[in-house]
Amino acid sequence: MKLTDIRDNPGARKAPTRVGRGIGSGKGKTGGRGVKGQTSRSGVSINGFEGGQMPLHRRLPKRGFNNLFGTDYSVVNVGTVQKAIDEGRLNAADVITAEVLVAAGLVRPSRDGVRLLAKGSITAKVAFDVAGASAAAVAAVEAAGGSVKVPAVEAAAE
Repeated sequence: MKLTDIRDNPGARKAPTRVGRGIGSGKGKTGGRGVKGQTSRSGVSINGFEGGQMPLHRRLPKRGFNNLFGTDYSVVNVGTVQKAIDEGRLNAADVITAEVLVAAGLVRPSRDGVRLLAKGSITAKVAFDVAGASAAAVAAVEAAGGSVKVPAVEAAAE
């Protein structure tokens, strides 16, 4: 076999339809565009246009707003952290920060850091340094002998 003998399988490549090349082709004269009207001509842009009727995207009401001052936390539960420690993805002796949780694959990076929530249970003695934590999560970690450092709470306490 030579390089010049290589061919596609029969039927593997299909030639594109040549539109507007005479009535014998089956796609001649109007070229599959019907007759007259806006869409038979070039340069048509009528996505969402409903013939003068108020379009759907304008009939529906607007809802909600984007809060400029809202916080965007990634959340992690204490049960998930305990599972990661048991699997060896996290070291309980280290301080667990947002960067450590992202590196372990427990959360995705977020704008405002990580918030610790109380779903599940934790038995390991762990020190957390996170952007936020629920009161129940702090209680669960401290009951296991660990600690939670939350910058916003410390600033408010001072």
